[in-house]
Amino acid sequence: MLQADQWLDAEPESAPWPVPDILIIASRWRHPLRGGAQRPEVKQWLQQLASHGCELCAVGTGSYFLAEAGLLDGRAATTHWHYFDDFENRYPRIKLQRDHLITEAGKLYCTGSVNSAADLVIHLIDRHWGADIAHQVTQQFSPESRRPFANQAYRSEHNLRHGDEVIALAQSWMHRHFGDPIRIDDLAQRSGLSQRSFQRRFQRACGQSPLQYLQQIRLDSARELLQNSNLPVEEISALCGYNDASYFSKLFKQMNAIAPGQFRQNVRRKLFSADDRFYEGQD
Repeated sequence: MLQADQWLDAEPESAPWPVPDILIIASRWRHPLRGGAQRPEVKQWLQQLASHGCELCAVGTGSYFLAEAGLLDGRAATTHWHYFDDFENRYPRIKLQRDHLITEAGKLYCTGSVNSAADLVIHLIDRHWGADIAHQVTQQFSPESRRPFANQAYRSEHNLRHGDEVIALAQSWMHRHFGDPIRIDDLAQRSGLSQRSFQRRFQRACGQSPLQYLQQIRLDSARELLQNSNLPVEEISALCGYNDASYFSKLFKQMNAIAPGQFRQNVRRKLFSADDRFYEGQD
């Protein structure tokens, strides 16, 4: 069996182990620099993995490992909230995002909490193995508590690659008016483009069609309302831009692999169960 130092010292091309596609760096107890983050061989190993295309995912204070390796210089990152000031003082070249639980900079990911790490994992499963597999995995652990990656993530390099101000303005307008009736041809006209040009530019910039993007916004908002309000499903449907509650329910189930009503029941069941366990512990 190889010792840890043998793994670290081996060059990826000649190493007796495959270069991983994804490496998850766990959060550390106590100060994150206690341990291996500052060891030269650890820094070199992470740099080599990054150069070979490995996706490096740092959970909580695991971001210190990427920072020490110099991989986050000039890029967005986050860490556990308790270490915000320390992280920013130690690594002034890193663009610390205090308001985001997840950051994406190329193939470097940071999360501010374990829960956000679970959301990131679902996102990676979706991207590598498809939405169906991601839904199946989500159903195995608190699907109602998962927050969509796109709602939390600061995707700095993605936004820089986007670079289409016209489409960015259209996206911003969609986020503000998602509950209103929206026609794609009206969006195109508002953007000063033909519908065909608008569709093409939006797809190129966002990786999905305007309709898919709008549905994502609406259904993500519906999840939040189902989880945090007592509004009837029909009213939530209307608030999210769907006058036909049956059509809304069909879309919601396609996206979440569960009907809106059952989604809400699962949320309430787990909340009450958690409360019961809490009060039992007070006896």
